[in-house]
Amino acid sequence: MTFEMVIVGILTSGIRLATPYLYAAIGETFGQRSGVLNLGVDGQMLLGAFAAFYVAFTTGSLGLGILAAIAVGAAMGLAMAFVTVNLHAQQGISGIGFYLFGLGMSDLLFKMLLGTVETVKGFPKVSIPFLGDIPIIGEIFFQQNIMVYGAFLLVPVASFVLNKTTLGLKIRSVGENPEAADSLGVSVARIRYFTIVLGGILSAVAGASMSIALLNVFQQNMTSGLGFIAVALVYFGAWRVRGVLIGALLFSL
Repeated sequence: MTFEMVIVGILTSGIRLATPYLYAAIGETFGQRSGVLNLGVDGQMLLGAFAAFYVAFTTGSLGLGILAAIAVGAAMGLAMAFVTVNLHAQQGISGIGFYLFGLGMSDLLFKMLLGTVETVKGFPKVSIPFLGDIPIIGEIFFQQNIMVYGAFLLVPVASFVLNKTTLGLKIRSVGENPEAADSLGVSVARIRYFTIVLGGILSAVAGASMSIALLNVFQQNMTSGLGFIAVALVYFGAWRVRGVLIGALLFSL
């Protein structure tokens, strides 16, 4: 094995392994820009990973697995939003509570429904025509699975929404000065519900990317605290999506 092959292998794996960091951290970025800290990301990832894996394992459909993860993430996000927005619970404590719930529930469901470690045939690599044929660069960037492409496409989309749209302006205004936003007719509760639910969905998809796209297996506590790293990446990136991308690549490499 040549030095060039080793470097290509490391970079290819680094791009692939940045996927869960990107999904989870971008979702958390939306939440924090609206003024909500969600420390339950890791628990949402675990439940999303299990839901995606179990549905894909029992039905043979990876698409249904992703939909299952989205549904679980939305439900967890709604619960988190209700506790945070309506009940005005302390965000750090409630977030840790949701993390522990996700950790315990995914463990319980794993033992009840699977009982042992199983595997699925995850998303295959998709070579982008022409680009995938470029020496070295094509192998690193353009011969990945669809979940990887989705994570990296999410970066410019999220950046555009936060910085160039009315919705993004409302999210930022709610996070920076909720009283002023409310006086201008912006529903603080509605915006925060939206960002928390979106964050839950993306966290669950991050978990799904691990269980049916990267590792193709589910096991207890398979995230190993990755969700907390995703929260830290938001601070590392200074609440900017491009900064989150740089941090995700550093951690994955």
